[in-house]
Amino acid sequence: MDALSKRFDEMFQPPRGTRDFLPEEMYKRNWVINNVREVFENYGYEPLGTPAFESWDMLKIKSGEDAVNQIYYFSDKSDRELGLRFEWTASLARVVASHRELPKPFKRYAYGPVWRYERPSEKNRREFWQMDVDIVGVSDPVADTEVLAVVVDAFRQMGLEGFMIRLNDRRLLEALINVAGLPSERFLDICRTIDKRDKIGDEGVLEELRRLGARGEASERLLKLTSRKGESGEILEEIRRDIEGLPKGLAACDVLESIVEYASDFGIRSNMVLDLGLARGLDYYTGPIFEVYAEGDEEFGSIAGGGRYDELVQIFGGDPTPMTGVSLGIWRIVSLLEKRGTFTDLKLGIEVYVAATSDRLQSKAIEIAQTLRRAGIPTETDLLRRGLSKQLEIANNRGVRKVVIVGERELSEGFVALRDMETAEQRNVKLESLLEEL
Repeated sequence: MDALSKRFDEMFQPPRGTRDFLPEEMYKRNWVINNVREVFENYGYEPLGTPAFESWDMLKIKSGEDAVNQIYYFSDKSDRELGLRFEWTASLARVVASHRELPKPFKRYAYGPVWRYERPSEKNRREFWQMDVDIVGVSDPVADTEVLAVVVDAFRQMGLEGFMIRLNDRRLLEALINVAGLPSERFLDICRTIDKRDKIGDEGVLEELRRLGARGEASERLLKLTSRKGESGEILEEIRRDIEGLPKGLAACDVLESIVEYASDFGIRSNMVLDLGLARGLDYYTGPIFEVYAEGDEEFGSIAGGGRYDELVQIFGGDPTPMTGVSLGIWRIVSLLEKRGTFTDLKLGIEVYVAATSDRLQSKAIEIAQTLRRAGIPTETDLLRRGLSKQLEIANNRGVRKVVIVGERELSEGFVALRDMETAEQRNVKLESLLEEL
């Protein structure tokens, strides 16, 4: 391929880190979104729309160096500095700060694409979809537990079982860093380093901690302290002894204990495990943090994650306002459901195809298709006047279950032929009984 041909080939490809999604894939995404949205609304969450791009200065507040480096930055024609949203939380905090009339608690959901300039891979793209739920105005841990219950119910509604919520608290991490003897002024940097543990391993974490000025024995002790994972009761009892005299850390233990207790009320305790190595990379978290993983399919990474961020609204000029929320990664969930065979028996898209046997019957085919569509049955009919065999081939390729065949002789007697594409069985049905048959 010469240089000019290569340039044209690259010009007409999606930008690096993005891709096109054809209808078969989009049907699956929409199915996931519709199921999750239904659960959101069952819990009383309301939709909120915010711009795809925001002020650059607003987006980088409390996001952390790693996140800031991932924001798509640009200047518009008036030299205003802007950035594409890399998650939904900052926009929510801006809305809450500027709309003080919103009743509390304010429970909102949002969904759509977000953008992050990071190294693309099969699991991580630069453009991807998230669905968020957040509770504004409730400081009690019952709010943290409810957003986790929403996630659990959304997964269950989609038939997804075998997942685990990893739970921790940023204040407890801070206490463990203090006990280990690491420099407390580097807390956020240390958190970001711990957050990379699954990617770079223990040796990678130790190397980064050394670059942050941590002594070897202190780093080793921190790794040991943050390696504890399991049922909350025994671990919290041990941790309280380790961090005795550190009020913020002890308060975090109380909150984690409350979340686990509330989890019994919400029916999700069996899905929960305490993980003292969970850090999450964003700087704005102030309390409990959580991530959800599919057991046996951990290679997909976290399929949902979030935490509490009580200081963000105040930073944006609003009143002190407690907030907590969780975000679901739509494409990771779709990929996981594909692997587990969820979509195998689902019929997504068109359910009925109306095929005319001749050009003269196209008007009648359209009329029948309109009747089915207005009755809520997804229906397609041919617009190119193709022959019956071609129409049946198209219907079969699209996975359509039923084909209504409009023939002259049958129609003259008040019938149409109804063909089952799975069994190849075909029979005549009265036109007026077609809806009931379908």
